[in-house]
Amino acid sequence: MITDDPYLWLEDVEGPAALAWVKERTAEAEHALCTASCARLADELREVLDDTRRIPHVRRRGAHLYNFRQDAGHVRGVWRRTTLDEYRTSEPRWETVLDIDALAAAEDVDWVWSGAPVRYPDHGRALVRLSRSGSDTVVVREFDLETKEFVPDGFRVPEGKTSIGWIDQDTVYLGADLGPGSLTASGYPRTVRRWRRGTPPEEAEQVYEAAADAVSVAAWRDPTEGFTRDFLVVHRDFWHRDTYLLGPDDRRVRIEVPADAFAYAHREWIVVTPKSDWLGHPAGSLLAFDFDAFLDGRREPVVLFAPTERTALAGHSWTRHHLILEKLTDVATSIEVLTPGPGDTWATRPLAEVPALASAAVVDTDPDSDEYFLETDGFLQPPTLHRGETTGGTEVLKEAPALFATAGLDVRQHFAVSDDGTPVPYFVIGPDHTEPAPTLLHGYGGFEQSLTPDYSGLRGRAWLARGGRYVVAGIRGGGEYGPAWHRAALKAGRPRSFEDFAAVARDLVARGLTTTDRLGIEGRSNGGLLTGAMLARYPDLFGAVVIGWPILDLRRFHLLLAGASWTAEYGNPDDPADRPHLEAVSPYHHFRADRNYPPVLLLTSTSDDRVHPGHARKAAALLRDQGHRVLFHETTGGGHSGANDHVQTAAVQALKYTFLWEALAGGTEGS
Repeated sequence: MITDDPYLWLEDVEGPAALAWVKERTAEAEHALCTASCARLADELREVLDDTRRIPHVRRRGAHLYNFRQDAGHVRGVWRRTTLDEYRTSEPRWETVLDIDALAAAEDVDWVWSGAPVRYPDHGRALVRLSRSGSDTVVVREFDLETKEFVPDGFRVPEGKTSIGWIDQDTVYLGADLGPGSLTASGYPRTVRRWRRGTPPEEAEQVYEAAADAVSVAAWRDPTEGFTRDFLVVHRDFWHRDTYLLGPDDRRVRIEVPADAFAYAHREWIVVTPKSDWLGHPAGSLLAFDFDAFLDGRREPVVLFAPTERTALAGHSWTRHHLILEKLTDVATSIEVLTPGPGDTWATRPLAEVPALASAAVVDTDPDSDEYFLETDGFLQPPTLHRGETTGGTEVLKEAPALFATAGLDVRQHFAVSDDGTPVPYFVIGPDHTEPAPTLLHGYGGFEQSLTPDYSGLRGRAWLARGGRYVVAGIRGGGEYGPAWHRAALKAGRPRSFEDFAAVARDLVARGLTTTDRLGIEGRSNGGLLTGAMLARYPDLFGAVVIGWPILDLRRFHLLLAGASWTAEYGNPDDPADRPHLEAVSPYHHFRADRNYPPVLLLTSTSDDRVHPGHARKAAALLRDQGHRVLFHETTGGGHSGANDHVQTAAVQALKYTFLWEALAGGTEGS
């Protein structure tokens, strides 16, 4: 275990010495992996990404359905729109709204699309968000959706982690980098202001200023006719917040819910999802209160969803008159629609059939009608997009093509038993025989994020079609079984997620589905922390390890970029109560020269301004100097996603899968 850090110089993101080291290590990785077969795979994956038959997902904004599309002809992408009648056809006619390729060429900037909130209810203007090289910081420009041009002298915000939202035609709520003292320690806006058109943002009326050690603050207007209200939220940390109703003269009325609960207003209700038990209702419930009665102190909710040991709420969406629930039962999705009735009664019925071991998710709803768009897919089942109204039937709008052959493949679900006896669900996708095969185990285990079945043409072409097995583990720290599943691996409980992952690895070998030398693991971001920890703790279980865009130095993560915002998840290194478990968990501080490690590939991006590239750089340097087999690859652009366009995505994915196949299968096809 290292105590002093000789690799701090690699945290200098753009430092000449650090970049020279990055260039040399990246060249080594490309020399080792970018073979002719890797190049062919990259071309094949690019074809998958550019396939024109992919479903163009849409969001309704008034009379139009909007879509952002990247393909071979639009490398950076094009924002476009059409009508529902056109969208129903096999070849819709699209109207270009904003061409990002043309904009980037005209301004000579590596622009990456980052979204565009549209003003409601007139849908006449948008606040276009553009990122340089895929970073989390954006510039904001007001855009006219009628003329399809940026508004001269419109709202414009320089680069930063900006929060902005419409109040009315001439006013927005703004949180921005306005100079020294305007950001929190996490790098997010510390103030929220009411900014009127034609005035300097620095002179905008300040609504609230958060403490410097908060994560962020934001305000928004709910423009629902008859229920127009303004709200303010102060994020104390990643999991705790204070929400206020803004009254006249910005008088704040706190919404009195636990700080770890998520609460918002919808028409006449306050809707609350508690993350801990509250008012006799378990964590993970969905509760609705009469808004006015709640402010008067009454606490008599209608229970819209109650979790069980096996069931969790995956999401919910409102139409004009109904509520759609997405539920998980042992990580399998079901969809229900709830309809308010007389008094506090709500009628419940299934909304859509979801195939076994598959997923369904609401893509969009319309607040002015009961329209919804719902997508279903599975590991071997290409996506299907449905449209319906909660009061009537559904129609299939789009069906994606199969992007890889599935003959001889199947999907199974198993449960491993973790060290403390907890059953851990996992999916196995691959050959329908039970002979050992090269196997790639994927996990995340953090921030209450659930890993559910999904269709990936990249995974199918690069791994399954070659005879490999792919495994998805629903370990603790995620949201597969709701807040309690996440809380079990919070802070000092983090090793439970590692133990769960190790249990799945052992179970795969015990079932004869693979062997330790043919079992690889991958994870990115918090999943990179997971795979880094598995390398440090359980190296004998694996034949190859991919650590992508990772958090690895848990002594210093809070000092690097957005890291301070994650102390509620991991703990605070400056807190004596947290430091011992962070030192015990931190992968970077437990890599050893006297242990045998499998081959390692570390991936990151110079432009990642969320998870500092220094985590991956320092780990690669340490492992390399310890004499271990390690390759390191850093893209210049792409931010935390690692790629700005399909060319970069295909190249990085081909590199990763080539590394894994060479390590686990010796480069041979088949199992």
